[in-house]
Amino acid sequence: MKKQKLELTWIGKDKRPKLEPRILLEDPEKSYHAKHRVTDNDIFHNRLIFGDNLLALKALEQEFSGKVKCVFIDPPYNTGSAFTHYDDGLEHSIWLGLMRDRLEIIKRLLSEDGSLWITIDDNEAHYLKVLCDEVFGRSNFVSNIVWQKKFSPQNDAKWISSSHDHILCYALNKGLWFPNPLPRSAEMDERYKNPDNDPRGPWTATDLTRAEHRDRDYWGLVTPSGKTVFPAKGRSWSRPKENIEKLQAEGRLWFGPKGNNLPRLKKFLNEMEGGVTPQSIWFHGEVGNNQEAKKEVLQLEAETVFDTPKPERLLQRVLTLATNTGDLVLDSFAGSGTTGAVAHKMGRRWIMVELGEHCHTHIIPRLKKVIDGDDPGGITKAVNWLGGGGFRYYRLAPSLIVNDRWGNPVINPEYNAAMLAEALAKLEGFTYAPSETRWWQHGHSSERDFIYVTTQNLSAEQLQALSDEVGPEQSLLVCCAAFHGVTASKAAERWPNLTLKKIPKMVLARCHWGRDDYSLNVTNLPMAEIEKAEPAASGNSAKNIKSGKAALANAGQGGLFGENE
Repeated sequence: MKKQKLELTWIGKDKRPKLEPRILLEDPEKSYHAKHRVTDNDIFHNRLIFGDNLLALKALEQEFSGKVKCVFIDPPYNTGSAFTHYDDGLEHSIWLGLMRDRLEIIKRLLSEDGSLWITIDDNEAHYLKVLCDEVFGRSNFVSNIVWQKKFSPQNDAKWISSSHDHILCYALNKGLWFPNPLPRSAEMDERYKNPDNDPRGPWTATDLTRAEHRDRDYWGLVTPSGKTVFPAKGRSWSRPKENIEKLQAEGRLWFGPKGNNLPRLKKFLNEMEGGVTPQSIWFHGEVGNNQEAKKEVLQLEAETVFDTPKPERLLQRVLTLATNTGDLVLDSFAGSGTTGAVAHKMGRRWIMVELGEHCHTHIIPRLKKVIDGDDPGGITKAVNWLGGGGFRYYRLAPSLIVNDRWGNPVINPEYNAAMLAEALAKLEGFTYAPSETRWWQHGHSSERDFIYVTTQNLSAEQLQALSDEVGPEQSLLVCCAAFHGVTASKAAERWPNLTLKKIPKMVLARCHWGRDDYSLNVTNLPMAEIEKAEPAASGNSAKNIKSGKAALANAGQGGLFGENE
């Protein structure tokens, strides 16, 4: 065996896309902001990005690496069902490969105390768990939360009616990430009573023994009625004798209405600090269900409704545990826009990515209602949302490199000078920040290292003038169409503060150019490319790896390890 580690394998696992880090272009006509500031905490610079989510994640990587506090994603579940907005009938291997590529970028985007939350059903949950273990490290797994998405059985279920989805939670660094406590509810407080009219108010009682016998903690306690009581067989007191006697003197033990029972410890409501520790089962009464989510979307006058929308209360629970006011939240499978709507109402900054046309038919109208204070549903009343803030709408720029009519790679003619400078700055690892005073400063990678982009053919005289202006204490990467009057090696000797690169030759081998869709949609996948990733294990199984989109669409849930081939 060449590989000596435990891992999940799939066809084409070693094949990774060479992603083009696109620039983002704002469309001010689709951006939207409140007409006036509602509160001092209004957030206006949220981002809605229209485009392939893998390319969008790559586009965000340079600016937002290490800055995202919480990522929530609701990817296609690979059930083989054809949804209106997502065709998610994918073969296991392709689904895992495309998810792996996204998870690796998400990991780089997360802050040190950040967390990832993924909703998934039984079809891929366990494969996804192992994949996340590989990407994030098994030690950073936090919990597999069970969410009750349905509250009544499906009578047409062939085997067992599915009532739940999984929510996988991972921390980037489990040693640094801890969930916020949940706020106490009125139902929780109602459990506190005051049967003995204690002046300290309502209380609840907890066990004062442990499920283990210890001789030193097994002794008789005299009750107010004069009866001596002992812990049950196999148990012992959970606290030292002097501690329990002190609690008794302070009136913190409850011996029952007649004063002769085994004591229980009183915990007073007014002494409960903080909130409640979250549990791993979330019932629909607490966080909503699919039916509730559909009603929320219908309230927004949407023409069509997603089959599996997530209720706002579910996202509220996630963001309550994972974020604080002002933190940055990312959802790269925006769907109907629930994550952004909830984050906005809760005072979090957000970024959403969506490729489907429902970005315009569902998400933007929904966000406008939230910003205008015209969305009465979801968590609006619970958080006292009154409107405000806004978002900027971006689309991915087209590919930087295209082929001309003779098949030669050239700079895309849709790029103007500013777009070209920004794109090359991103490709070279520079922050695009054109100087208002120095014409040759289009971006910087440090305080003394800069980039200059031009489509001109630079002469030796022009390069000399540029070198003189940059000076010996700074360096400049010059990206130009060509340079003449000097060879590249001589240029390095003559102008040590300049690095010369030719456009577009400098970037041709960097990326897969011209590919706009890496979506989890079987109709958009480059099937032949995936199939060539690895040869089949045997001649018989090779016959079963059928080519074409239709074959995969009808594949259903084939065995991940080929057991059904």
